[in-house]
Amino acid sequence: MGKRNLALSEVYGLLETGPTVLLTTAHKGRDNVMTMSWHTMMEFEPPLVGCVVSNRNFSFELLKSGKTCGINIPSLELAEKVVGCGNVSGLAADKFERFSLTRVPAAQIEAPLIAECFANLACRVADTALVRKYCFFVLEVVSATIDPGVVRPQTLHHEGYGKFMIAGARIKLKSAMR
Repeated sequence: MGKRNLALSEVYGLLETGPTVLLTTAHKGRDNVMTMSWHTMMEFEPPLVGCVVSNRNFSFELLKSGKTCGINIPSLELAEKVVGCGNVSGLAADKFERFSLTRVPAAQIEAPLIAECFANLACRVADTALVRKYCFFVLEVVSATIDPGVVRPQTLHHEGYGKFMIAGARIKLKSAMR
């Protein structure tokens, strides 16, 4: 059987396989948490992450003005809350309260982190050159924490239109990378 054409609106589901995360932002006493899957590693050291935050989202203004955020990595146990945070506006509800997520103060950033996530990255906005045209922020990770008790987290990977893949088997191959 030959290949079939794929609608261009479905292409992102092929490439968007990094873990779905919860982005936390804050500015002038207001904070928010949003679900995000449009992100990519850009550099190893210092760790730089590129991400898209739509200018239609409440988090966009908080990130643009506050210039810090948390990238909180949830596991499968938080799947319903992750989807819930993606379906509710931060202007309409306090998503921390609505989804029973615990704010944790971060030492180097204004934005809170989320206690229930197995890993937390505190980030500062490093570059906004592509924000106006593409809503693309470059973030520098300034500190990172991970729960040592979580050995093989089952992370969520968004494939589009409400479909998620769960991280599964791992293999290790010889590599020249450090």
